[in-house]
Amino acid sequence: MPSPSILVVEDDPPLRTLLARNLRQYGYTVRTAVSGAEMGVALKAGPVDLIVLDIMLPGTNGIELLRSLRQQSEVPVIFISARGSETDRVLGLELGADDYLVKPFSTRELVARIGAVLRRHARDGNDEIGKAGVITFDGWTLSHQSRELRSPDGALVDLTTAEFDLLTVFVQNARRAIGRERLIEMSRDRIGDASDRSVDVMVSRLRRKLSSEGADAPITTIRGVGYMLSSEVSPV
Repeated sequence: MPSPSILVVEDDPPLRTLLARNLRQYGYTVRTAVSGAEMGVALKAGPVDLIVLDIMLPGTNGIELLRSLRQQSEVPVIFISARGSETDRVLGLELGADDYLVKPFSTRELVARIGAVLRRHARDGNDEIGKAGVITFDGWTLSHQSRELRSPDGALVDLTTAEFDLLTVFVQNARRAIGRERLIEMSRDRIGDASDRSVDVMVSRLRRKLSSEGADAPITTIRGVGYMLSSEVSPV
């Protein structure tokens, strides 16, 4: 499964190139556009998971583009702009933007904001699963209410708090590749001072516990990206 797709709409060539290159390094699939017209073409070419949208664009500005977009789509949008007044930020958010980032900003901050917005939308998209409280994948049963994992034969699997929460991240993003940096960001409040090595170790432990009767665990390595829960997830 491909990693989340980001559309960067920015008319400044150096910044557009820099954003695209850096986001790809964090495991995202990136498309770019320089104007509202190109943004429309890009969206017709295929769906995206999030749009990074500059407000000051040639022709139709980002504000008007968002107004038009919200009439037909709820795709997450993060505004980027050199205009950082409270009025500008409030207007952008009231119009339906999911976040507002003032230029100049660091790549790590943008990645953190993207991760937070995608997590929020993933939770919204999994409302049915969340309400059910109990989900299954490959015969495994995960209960968020009792914080228990049971194997296909019904045995209770001993998970640490951090392992349970990391598995929850995978379940909430099933069949999506998650880069190590993004996984660290998504799990930071759960596993403390995370690093690539600590995430690798915890994934290795989860794999051992999710292996049954000689079958491989459903957490797969995506070369050059990170990890992915390859199973279909369903509410009970």
